[in-house]
Amino acid sequence: MTAPGNRPASLAPEPDLELSGDGEWSRAFGHQTVLGPEAVVALVLDPAGVYVDGTLGGGGHSRLILAALSHRGRLIALDKDPEPRRWAAVGWGKGEGRLTVVGGSFANLGCLLAELGQGPVDGLLLDLGVSGRQLTAPGRGFSWLQDEPLDMRLDQAQPLTAREVVNRYPEKVLAEILWRYGEERAARRLARAMVQTRSQSPLETTGQLAALAARVLYRPGQPPRLHPATRTFQALRLEVNRELQELEEFLKIAPELLKPGGRLAVISFHSLEDRLVKTAFRAVEAEGRPRWQPLTKKPERPEAGEIERNPRSRSAKMRVAAKPPALG
Repeated sequence: MTAPGNRPASLAPEPDLELSGDGEWSRAFGHQTVLGPEAVVALVLDPAGVYVDGTLGGGGHSRLILAALSHRGRLIALDKDPEPRRWAAVGWGKGEGRLTVVGGSFANLGCLLAELGQGPVDGLLLDLGVSGRQLTAPGRGFSWLQDEPLDMRLDQAQPLTAREVVNRYPEKVLAEILWRYGEERAARRLARAMVQTRSQSPLETTGQLAALAARVLYRPGQPPRLHPATRTFQALRLEVNRELQELEEFLKIAPELLKPGGRLAVISFHSLEDRLVKTAFRAVEAEGRPRWQPLTKKPERPEAGEIERNPRSRSAKMRVAAKPPALG
């Protein structure tokens, strides 16, 4: 296994907590795995095969995949965020010889596999979006629950932050981002308010941005189900991390990364992601041959019990497809 770093204090397990099972490790990390057993059943056909978890996070899916593999199986797990990689290195993945952890985006998976000397694999898994830990960990700037600097970077080494976007992007571009990535109907009005506000003083914190969105989008009457800043924060996060662009790039190369009959499972959490996956699974080659064999006519959703245990799972959708067998 390869994974850098030492255990940060914020990730040190409580002394009296024996982290032996998936549930304990997930709770310690601060994120609950969504559609875990369903994903593994759909993905792992050969226990001795090679699989990729393209979104490591707290390692919930990775641990379930490893549990389904034989001693000959192998799992390659990657994440742009260094914290999940440290969590695996010093915790649940320590000493696991079947596991290789690497840093990077799944959009670059072809190059990462080549660097490892790995050819086409038996299965690929993506669990899109941000983890519960990223939403709540101090200093990450993904949520308005704490007033902190506007950041929202999954990869802390990249230069672009949410602060740069809201304070430097032209009004027209801001409006386009809010409309396209946040599906915010008042995108123009909100973008105009951002530009007017920053002309007086920069927007520096999540609290400032959330308060601005609440003021601009306020409507009298019954309080809304979602916080007024929800779509704004989603749009900025997608822009900062190029999440939709990277998903598109990955979906273009994914068939070449799989063996014939190999499977791809994608868990998405909003319509923009799911639409890209659905469209990709329907694509055909230039000669008219399907690129994929969809295995889920409709996306699989969490059952009521999972949603009750983990309300954040309620919007999850999983689509699964297989690479068509080789011709001839």
